[in-house]
Amino acid sequence: MSGRDSMQQPLVKPIDVAALRRDFPVLDLKVKDKPLIFLDNAASSQMPKQVIERWVKYRSAQHANIHRAVHYLSETATAEYEAARRKVQAFLNAREERECIFTSGTTDGINLVAHGYGRKFFAAGDEIILTTLEHHSNIVPWQMVAEEKGAKIRVVPVNDRGELLVDEYRKLFSRNTRFVAMTHVSNALGTINPVKEMVAIAHEHGVPVLVDGAQAAPHLKVDVQDLDCDFYAFSGHKVCGPTGIGVLYGKAALLEKMQPFKGGGDMILSVTFDKTTYAQIPAKFEAGTPPIGEAITLGAALDYLSGIGLDRIAAHETDLLDYATDRFNRLPGVRLIGTAEKKAAVLSFAVEGVHPHDVGSLLNDDGVAIRTGHHCAQPVMQRFKVPATCRASFAFYNTTDEVDALVASIGRVQKLFA
Repeated sequence: MSGRDSMQQPLVKPIDVAALRRDFPVLDLKVKDKPLIFLDNAASSQMPKQVIERWVKYRSAQHANIHRAVHYLSETATAEYEAARRKVQAFLNAREERECIFTSGTTDGINLVAHGYGRKFFAAGDEIILTTLEHHSNIVPWQMVAEEKGAKIRVVPVNDRGELLVDEYRKLFSRNTRFVAMTHVSNALGTINPVKEMVAIAHEHGVPVLVDGAQAAPHLKVDVQDLDCDFYAFSGHKVCGPTGIGVLYGKAALLEKMQPFKGGGDMILSVTFDKTTYAQIPAKFEAGTPPIGEAITLGAALDYLSGIGLDRIAAHETDLLDYATDRFNRLPGVRLIGTAEKKAAVLSFAVEGVHPHDVGSLLNDDGVAIRTGHHCAQPVMQRFKVPATCRASFAFYNTTDEVDALVASIGRVQKLFA
C-alpha cells in the first residue's frame, strides 16, 4: 500500500531483509557480471530454498498419484495434498476447506467460473461488469461466454490516477446485471481497488462477484470472509511457489450449483454410458491427475509467507514504494503512470524519447530485471494513451539500494539517448 494509507495501519515489527534474502539462491546470480536486481515480481516471484527443498522432498520421497491407492506413497501424497488445501483455507480464511479448488493458476480459476457458472446461468441480454484495470485473463473468458450466450459486458472507468470510479460503478447496475469480475490489485498500475465496498454494492443487487487476486495475495493479507466475495483466484508462482498451480476459492453454495468445466477421472461418483454423477466439491472441479507436487509446494510457500507475516511484508513494500516514488518524481523526463492513493509496490513508467523495450534491454545490461510491454492489460494502456510501459514491481526481498541502482540505470539510459 502507499505510505499515506499505511499511516492508518498499526505498527508492525520490521522484517530482516538481509536475512530473508539469504533464503533466495537466485539473488546471488550475476547477469553480465552485475548482481541480479530482480524487479519483475508482478510477473513471477522468486522461490526460497525452503520451498525448493519441499519440492525436492516430494519428488524424491513422496511422489505418487493420489486418492486412488492404499499403498504408502499414495497415502502419503494424498495426505500432503489435502494438507496443502487446509493451508490455502487458512491463508485465505475460507470458511471450509472444500471451498478451495486447486487449479493451474489464476487464469484457470477465472475460466472455471466463467464457463462453470456463466454457461449455466447467463442468458441473452444479461450483463457482466468488468473494470478498465483488468488483466486479459479477467476479460477474455467473460467475452467468450458473453458471445456464446448473447450477454453484454459493461466496464467501470478509471480516473487519471488509475483509480476506479465507484460512483460510475454503481450506475452500471441494472435489472440485467448478473455478474461482476474485478481485480483486487492492478498488475499494470499497482492500484489497490476498494474490493470490499464494491462487493457490498454488487450484493445489494443480488449479484455475485469474482475477485482476481493474483497481484494481491503475495502482498496483502486476504480474508475472503471479510471481503465477502463469492470467488477469489490467485496463482502459486506469484506467492513464492511453483508455476502450474493456483487456487480458486468459491462459496460452497455457489460451487455446488455450478457445472464442471472439465470432465474426467476423480471428479465423478459414478459413470455409465447413460449418465455420470459428479463428485462433491472440491473434487467436482479437479478432473484428472492434479498438480500434486505443485500443490504441496504451494502449501510450503504459503507457510513461508505466513511465517514472515503478510502485514510485515506489506509494511516493507510500502516503504519501498514510497522511497521509489520519491526517487522517480525527482527524475526529469520520467513519467509515472498510475498514481493512485492506495497502491501495491508497482511503478509503471515511461522514459521520454525511449521505447520501453529499449529501456528494459539496457537495464538488463546493468543486471536490472523489469517488465516492459502492455502487461496483458491493453485496455489500461489505451486509457492512458501509451502503447506500453516499463514496470518495476517489488517484493519483500528487495531493498532501497536496489531502487537506487534502478534509478541510476535509468539515468544511464537517458544519457545514451540524449
